[in-house]
Amino acid sequence: MQQITVLITALLAVIISINAKSVLHDGLPARYHVSGVIQLPYAEIREPFESWIDVQAGFSRIDYYGGAAKTVQRKGQGGQDVGANYKIVPMSDEQVLNKISCFQANGTSDEPVDVQHTIPDFTTFQDMGPAEWRGIKCQMYQSVDQVGDKKSTYTYYINIANKHPVHYEMFGYDSLIGSHFDKYTIDYYNYDENTIDPTVFHVTDAMTCTGFPGPGLEHTSPRVLFNPMSEYINRHGEDHLQSSFEKFKNKHGHKYESEQEHRHRLKVFRNNVRYINTQNRASLPYKMKINKFADRTDDELRVLRGRRHTKGFNGGLPFPKEELASSNLAIPDSIDWRIMGAVTPVKDQGICGSCWSFGTTGTIEGAYFVKHGTSIRLSEQDLIDCSWGFGNNGCDGGEDFRAYQYIMKHNGIALEDAYGPYLQEDSFCHHDNTTKGTKILGYVNITEGDEEALRIALATKGPISVGIDAAHKGFLFYASGVFYDPDCGSSPEALDHSVLAVGYGTLNGQDYWLVKNSWSTYWGNDGYVLMSRKNNNCGVATSATYVIIE
Repeated sequence: MQQITVLITALLAVIISINAKSVLHDGLPARYHVSGVIQLPYAEIREPFESWIDVQAGFSRIDYYGGAAKTVQRKGQGGQDVGANYKIVPMSDEQVLNKISCFQANGTSDEPVDVQHTIPDFTTFQDMGPAEWRGIKCQMYQSVDQVGDKKSTYTYYINIANKHPVHYEMFGYDSLIGSHFDKYTIDYYNYDENTIDPTVFHVTDAMTCTGFPGPGLEHTSPRVLFNPMSEYINRHGEDHLQSSFEKFKNKHGHKYESEQEHRHRLKVFRNNVRYINTQNRASLPYKMKINKFADRTDDELRVLRGRRHTKGFNGGLPFPKEELASSNLAIPDSIDWRIMGAVTPVKDQGICGSCWSFGTTGTIEGAYFVKHGTSIRLSEQDLIDCSWGFGNNGCDGGEDFRAYQYIMKHNGIALEDAYGPYLQEDSFCHHDNTTKGTKILGYVNITEGDEEALRIALATKGPISVGIDAAHKGFLFYASGVFYDPDCGSSPEALDHSVLAVGYGTLNGQDYWLVKNSWSTYWGNDGYVLMSRKNNNCGVATSATYVIIE
């Protein structure tokens, strides 16, 4: 690290002698500073950046989200010096919150690192003449790439008055799938070619730069991870995308019936990978990663969120918060019912919208453990097949209280082994011929939106069935940390997914609910998510229930 620092200091000294106005270098200014916003409308991305480029000094720096993630590119000088990419980001783990950390990826002899421009080299573009962009009189340049059925059009606007960059966009059309396959834009502002302070490019000599340990790196090339701008300006994204997609398909066993479907899935995968990488640069309290859902559209994934909402009273008993609070029961600062044995292994609901059945079985299994000290595994398939008469719709959605009512009338719920395996689809009901695991006498509604009541219930009653708003990509691709999304709803109408709260605690000063999902251990943190307890985010405390067992 000391040698790197000495080399960087020596190279930066070159900048001090550069005071003349920037000149063109390979069709681009040799020195400039510019801010901008990258937008990918099909991936729901809007990412601000600020950049400093000095070709003669051999450095570039690009900050994303106001400096939440900083990247520095040091150009290789030839020979054994192949240059390096640096990334400086806040990292949080179990011990430290937002520790500023440095990561490094060296170039190779085949692909040495160069400075990273944030405006395109338009010398190969065709001059399309004057054009107006949002009221600004511009000169428009355009380049068209045609590869097979894919046509990519790149358009660049330069302010006629001051020659500053204004707007850059790419639109890709695939005639085989009959639609766009890609689109992104970059808007520029605050452009200048003034002398750049050498310290702007200083990495750090206070810590060691290591390889990047983030989640999901098997689907992200080091070049794009450490230098994301290269995907848009240098068009480097497609090579790594193809190889990443092949790895993804092999890992999850995804096969497609036609070339048309393959291209469609690749398009969806591209947008989801970009979304994940972009959000992981935004210094959020949680991280995301590619999982088995990465080639699926929002409409297709809606089936995973099979919780329904019925207005009005559901027949449950009121939660005795005051009675429990005054009973001198010790309410711990944290609890994890997994450790005590009250939680069965994570399951996978598959392509069936049966999440409501997993929340139901989970809270009954927990209540049984709390009362009897032993664990049982109950059948979700029993509820899917047999509770239609109470308003549930099998794989097309349902509600936990309707399942409770079914169980109460039919003297219990079947054991998983006795009823048969979970099928991921609707099937014939045969609960009368199976061994029951337990009966329930009633169910309790925890006071709507009362997070303290939910905490007391979790501490005293065991795992709780809860509804959440899961219709957000951040949740879909959650990997670690405390999930918080300001756009996540908490009203009863917003809750579209049933899960199981199995504990609570605090991580790096952030209070969380420990929640078990039903999307397999390949999702989240081995099937679990830490959901923020801030302002009832995502509605964890809005519609929580537990049962009273015999």
